[in-house]
This record gives sequence, structure tokens and C-alpha cells, in this order.
Amino acid sequence: SLRRKSKRYGRRQLKSGLRTEDNPVPSKWMSPPVIAIDGPSGAGKGTVARAIARELGCRYVDTGAMYRAVAWKARAEGVALDDEAAVAALAASVELELDDRHVLVDRRDVTQTIRTPEIDVAAAAVARLPKVRGVLVARQREYASAGPLVMEGRDIGTTVFPDADVKLYLDALPSERARRRAEDPAHRGGQETPVAEVATALEARDHLDRTRRASPLTKAPDATFIDTTGVPVEEVVRQVMAIVKDTLRSRGE
Repeated sequence: SLRRKSKRYGRRQLKSGLRTEDNPVPSKWMSPPVIAIDGPSGAGKGTVARAIARELGCRYVDTGAMYRAVAWKARAEGVALDDEAAVAALAASVELELDDRHVLVDRRDVTQTIRTPEIDVAAAAVARLPKVRGVLVARQREYASAGPLVMEGRDIGTTVFPDADVKLYLDALPSERARRRAEDPAHRGGQETPVAEVATALEARDHLDRTRRASPLTKAPDATFIDTTGVPVEEVVRQVMAIVKDTLRSRGE
């Protein structure tokens, strides 16, 4: 089950020579390493973050899925998305289980249900509420206590884990991001959407994310910027893996 699987993450060891019985995470770190990957929709952060987590053998958390899940639950319960106190209370009480393949809300699999244009809009509205962000950021930070972590979102390196061991910011040209999102079956909700329409929706989401009062989307000053425009995902993963390995090793010296 997802519950049993989540408990195992804390006992996993980083692969690729970063963490083994003979090469432990340096004792100078007060907690297992955290890799923060931020960026706007369609930049490729989810695909890259999952690949990095698999390569390193550590937990992957998509924080965007948490906001989507809360938005979906609020709609299902008839809670107004602009009722900050009510949505925050729901965010605190709802049972969320995530891994690199599934999202469960109160033990119901909503992995596909929360990937629709309607939930895109709802999640953006929920994400603007400071009290909701406060609740979910606290829950996100709890994941780090279980073991090495790769977390992706829009404020991981700036707010959730400002002292993350590795910070990356992925972006791409708006046209490229729109094309990727339009071609991604996980976000189409079973329907074809013209690229131009997707581009308009992404532009609106970018504006909401970058102008919200609580934890706006922005690159952390010490994050490494990676432009994924026209770059095959395998090459992006290779670049990110090299940065992660070099950073973790240098900090362990």
C-alpha cells in the first residue's frame, strides 16, 4: 500500500555513490539531504524530479498535487474556494498520501481526477490563500524527517526549504511550455485543447503564481537556473544529476 511504501522511504539509501553504508550522508548535515526543484507549469520539473528521485532512491513529493488535492476536496465538499478559514481547516484535516505514481485523498485515488483544466484553476485559487499555504508548507516540511527527499513546486527553495542542500529552478519559453502541456495526456482531462488556449491559461496561471501575496513563484537567489527549451528530457536529467552529485559531494567535504 502507499502507507507502507511511504514508511520505507526513511530507510532507503541514496544510490549512485551518494549514500551507502560505506559513504553515509555527512554528519555535518542536521537532516537528510533535500533537493528542491521549482519552476512554472510546463517547465519539466515534475518529469525531471521523478527521474532524479528514482535515480537517487529517495522520496519524491509533488507539492502541486497537494494543492490540487485540497482544491478537489473543497469542491467535492461544497467549500467555497475563497473561504480561507474553511479551506485551511480542510487542508489540515484531509488525509493525503502521495508517491511518484499516485495521489490519494482520504484513501480515494484521485491521481487522474485532479489533472484537469478545472482543477488547474481551482488549485491556483487555493494556492493564493496564505492560511492554506501555511498548513500545507508545514505538512511538506514533515516529509524531510523521513529521509532524503526530492520535492518540486513553486516555492520549495524560497519558502518550504530555504536551506535545501540543492536548489534548482527550471523554466522554458512560454510557447514550449504550452506545447508540452497540450501534449501531456495527464493534463488534458481526456480532451484535446488547442495550444493557443493552453498558452493563455498558462499565462494567467503564471500571473497568479508570481503576484500572489504568500510565497510567490520566483527563483531563489542561490538556485541553479536551467533552461529546458528544446532540450530532451534525458539531457536535462543528466545535467541535473551532475549538479546534484557535485553539490552533495562538495558539501560533504
